[in-house]
Amino acid sequence: MSRLALLLALLLAPIAARAFPDRPITIINPYATGSSTDAVARALAESFTAALGQTVVVMSREGGSGVVGMRALAASPPDGHTLAYSPLVPLAVQPHLVRNTGLGPDAVAPVCNVTENILGLMVRADSPWRSLPDLVAEARRRPLAFGSPGPNSAPFLGVHRVQVAAGGEYTHLPFRGDNASLVEVLAGRLDFAAIVVASGVPMARAGQMRLLASFSNRRHPDFPDVPTAREQGIDAEQFSYAGLFTVRGTPEPVLDRLEAACRSAMQGEVFARAAAHWGVVPQFQDRRAFAARLAAEYAAHGAVLRALGVEPQ
Repeated sequence: MSRLALLLALLLAPIAARAFPDRPITIINPYATGSSTDAVARALAESFTAALGQTVVVMSREGGSGVVGMRALAASPPDGHTLAYSPLVPLAVQPHLVRNTGLGPDAVAPVCNVTENILGLMVRADSPWRSLPDLVAEARRRPLAFGSPGPNSAPFLGVHRVQVAAGGEYTHLPFRGDNASLVEVLAGRLDFAAIVVASGVPMARAGQMRLLASFSNRRHPDFPDVPTAREQGIDAEQFSYAGLFTVRGTPEPVLDRLEAACRSAMQGEVFARAAAHWGVVPQFQDRRAFAARLAAEYAAHGAVLRALGVEPQ
């Protein structure tokens, strides 16, 4: 950006902020429609519509483990009218795996952390495996087929950590979103699903699926009796966070307003109902703390993947 363009941007920023928002706002969902990510994005959209006085709509742009949607965000005008609600994977993991994504911590402007996406493994309710060690013992006898929301997605990396820590053979089938994996497990075509646990809450409540373990350092609040992987003796922690982003270069006053709207939305009844229904674990962070988290996750995943000998393709 030239000095003149930068000066003009600085001079016009207060005017743009006062006018914001002056038209409908779009929240991009870079994962499958019907997922917990989609549900949280829609709850935020409903709350933002009331708070900002403009219609806020959710648009699904799935593909590439979130890369397609986040690239669409990064290519949008930096005026606060295009947002994305996403896990950190397309920004903190995929750039280490795929060349020329154009993504990373510097490609976006974080607005707020919204949830910890506690990850875990689910099996059919009638599965003979009652624990994670049971599943691993079977995987040592024969390869187990599992689904995840994509190659090198956070749930996939959780299974990789199980394999490193405890052994076993696992055959991965990637899907677009968690629901497809769950349906395949329910149909008996997969042995288990590696997912954001919230996506499996409705099926678990219906008595169709069962959670074997979570990859967080705490149990999922909807499944207080299900120990974490570490509590079951398998050192396989894999964290995942999701939040709201907008375009890099968005004026600070606009970011201030979006962050305030996010905080307000998470304190409201609409978000609380969605979180309770989906088993989402709310965790608000302001944009500066969230930006620091994103940078740390990017560095940590880069170090892990380099240690594994993974090179961008």
